[in-house]
Amino acid sequence: MLNTLNRIAFLFRQLLYTRGLILLVSYGAIFTISLYTAYLLRFDFAIQSEFQELFLSNLYWVVPLKLALMFAFGQFGGLLSYFRLPDLTRILSALTINSAFLVYLWYLTDPAKCPPRSVIMGDFLLSFLLIVGFRVALRVIRERYLSEGGKTPKKEQRVAIVGAGDVGAAIAADLMTRRGLGLRPIIFLDDDRTKWRRHIHGIPVVDSPDSLPQLKVKYGIDSIIIAMPSASAKRVREVINIAGENGLKAEIVPSLAELSTGKVKASRVRPVEIEDLLGREPVALDSVSIREMIHDRIVLVTGAGGSIGSELCRQIASNNPKRLILIEQSEIALFNLENQLNEDGFSGIIQPLIADILDERRMRMIFGRYQPEIVFHAAAHKHVPIMERQPSEAIKNNSYGTALMADLAVEFKIQRFVFISTDKAINPTSVMGVSKRLAEIYLQARHNTSGHSTRFMAVRFGNVLGSSGSVIPIFRKQIAEGGPVKVTHPDMTRYFMTIPEAVGLVLQCATQGKGGEIFVLNMGTPVKIVDLAHQMIELSGFRPDIDIEVQFTGMRPGEKLFEELQHVDEKHLETAHPKILRFVSQPMTLPEVRAYFDTLRVDLDQADRNQIKQRIKAFVPEYSPYMD
Repeated sequence: MLNTLNRIAFLFRQLLYTRGLILLVSYGAIFTISLYTAYLLRFDFAIQSEFQELFLSNLYWVVPLKLALMFAFGQFGGLLSYFRLPDLTRILSALTINSAFLVYLWYLTDPAKCPPRSVIMGDFLLSFLLIVGFRVALRVIRERYLSEGGKTPKKEQRVAIVGAGDVGAAIAADLMTRRGLGLRPIIFLDDDRTKWRRHIHGIPVVDSPDSLPQLKVKYGIDSIIIAMPSASAKRVREVINIAGENGLKAEIVPSLAELSTGKVKASRVRPVEIEDLLGREPVALDSVSIREMIHDRIVLVTGAGGSIGSELCRQIASNNPKRLILIEQSEIALFNLENQLNEDGFSGIIQPLIADILDERRMRMIFGRYQPEIVFHAAAHKHVPIMERQPSEAIKNNSYGTALMADLAVEFKIQRFVFISTDKAINPTSVMGVSKRLAEIYLQARHNTSGHSTRFMAVRFGNVLGSSGSVIPIFRKQIAEGGPVKVTHPDMTRYFMTIPEAVGLVLQCATQGKGGEIFVLNMGTPVKIVDLAHQMIELSGFRPDIDIEVQFTGMRPGEKLFEELQHVDEKHLETAHPKILRFVSQPMTLPEVRAYFDTLRVDLDQADRNQIKQRIKAFVPEYSPYMD
């Protein structure tokens, strides 16, 4: 009780400050005007003397009652010029309670001492309209005339917003409020014909984006903002091409995955990036089964600081594991990942550990101490040209490291072991690819032995957009330096997917695996690398081979013109998920694979790289090595 009284006393002291006095006087004046106007309307602007006296007697307690209710609903504590839907709801609640109380008094006490019922109703409506109008007016003044962002610059860009949905409406509202951005929304464009000839925030929805060439001239459009976060990459690409052909600058609202962390704001509009054009149709994942697999379990991720590993850690952490063990050899990468996860609120469940997967004593200690139940093995050397020059390192890290992790998984009774493989392991031509293929062979042989309960599975996918060493960051750097953009071959193609999509696939496969499978996502349509280079140059505002040259440098050792999806001896089977394929083949025996690994290990560091490749080919006949 004492605390409540102290809080009330503190709030009343706050009213003594200037802002509180201004609100008190402003609200009091509005309520006085609304009550008197209600009487005027009730008596046709000729209030009889007896009702004038009634008005004065009512004024002394009705207005203070309204002020007290406004205070109780927090309308004295907020900033005056900030007004949103929650404030509107609170004002309506306060005035409704006031009017209901007056009607209650009218029926239970002497009606001659209370305002007439028609006055009560009129006062309610007028009070609500005047208070809301007062607050809206203050907000408009602040946003459009007082704030720096509200001052209209001398030159504005006339903008067409592509997408007349919720996101487009939010962008338009932000741009109209923040005039300092210099972007003035003129029209909406949308593929949905039912929205045409309608208005959003007073801005007309006129046509589809395909009509941009005619509308540019008619409305004087300078640029477009694509506000279709759920649209397919194909449609976004078509709109970008139309804008580019007509000399219009294009910006885009981030995808739904990016927007899930917060409310859409104009500041989130960004230039179109190549990832927006390469993105594929979203793959629907069974989030329930993923959460059930991870919830309250101890999960270990190797290579946690890498592109795939770090996203794996983020998605795993969001599914509430009991503990998440982060294994990483790079101190800087682990430091950055730990900070990100701490900022996301996962500091209580993560355990970052510096470790090398080839260090058997260290890894055995980690498995023994933390007792993981699920292992995601993402640690690997993955850069094709570098590994081609030093095959021994690729074999040690990617093949022997995976074999060691698999043996520890059996020893410590891991439930699931998920290996991150690559489409380069299919009929490999590179050392990196064949080192991953050797790891797959070992895992299948390991799973096929009796006496253990660990489910071993591998997941293959193609190039990941934005990962370290991928072609897109390299092209961006070359474009920023003025070119040339270097492409190895005009016919080279690759499959692409986003990092979140790749990781979602890994988690989904982990829920479906019975053991011994190799999973592959339905990869869609491959992309020609030269087309990718041209698109990136155009998105940067340049013309390919005019402003920035595209050079063909020739294929590098170990590279393929195109990636394949399966080995000739693998059977393609469907899974419960329409976008996931399962490949099975007859595994080798574990003694046979181990005997080969032991033979290959002999003088691995001293052997000539051509000799190493020949030894691998003897065991993996589909391997087509590049010989110096």
